[in-house]
Amino acid sequence: MSIWTDETDEIDQTDEINHMDQADNLNWYALRTKSRHEKLVRDQLDKQGIEPLLPTVKRLSQWKDRRKEIEIPLFSGYCFVRFGQHEKTPVQKTIGVVEIVGSGSRPEPIPELEIDALRRLVTSVLPYDPHPYLHEGMRVEVVRGPLQGIHGILLRKEKRHRLVIGVHLIQQAAAVEIDVNDVAAM
Repeated sequence: MSIWTDETDEIDQTDEINHMDQADNLNWYALRTKSRHEKLVRDQLDKQGIEPLLPTVKRLSQWKDRRKEIEIPLFSGYCFVRFGQHEKTPVQKTIGVVEIVGSGSRPEPIPELEIDALRRLVTSVLPYDPHPYLHEGMRVEVVRGPLQGIHGILLRKEKRHRLVIGVHLIQQAAAVEIDVNDVAAM
């Protein structure tokens, strides 16, 4: 009889340890939301006791009769959430959630450093705005200015952005300095 009790106690302790591991193993994930459902998703997750993060930016909105400052999501269509694997189903079933962003069918956690950087940004006094995610070597299209409509590769040289326009057949290219706000990812 005492052997059975020891095994039962051992099983109970193992279950308790597994539950603690799940609670300690919280990761940040990005949720893709339905259009204009970001705040609804954030509020519902918060009510469920699941930690959300919705970075916002203030915008001046103009109506016919008045102007008002409103808060809009910094990343339209996305909300961040911190949860353990045991909370995956409640997160997925939250009204307004389309999917947990990841590779294939597996959610992919966001590094804590990136979330901390976002938190510091939104609590700072510095002005900030959404910006297209561009990186060196990315194929881009010029969206305004005298080179509008041209495609090329974005480079950075000595803190200035450069657009490389190439002729692949002859393996030759030309580079021009360009304002990064004048290009968009293709």
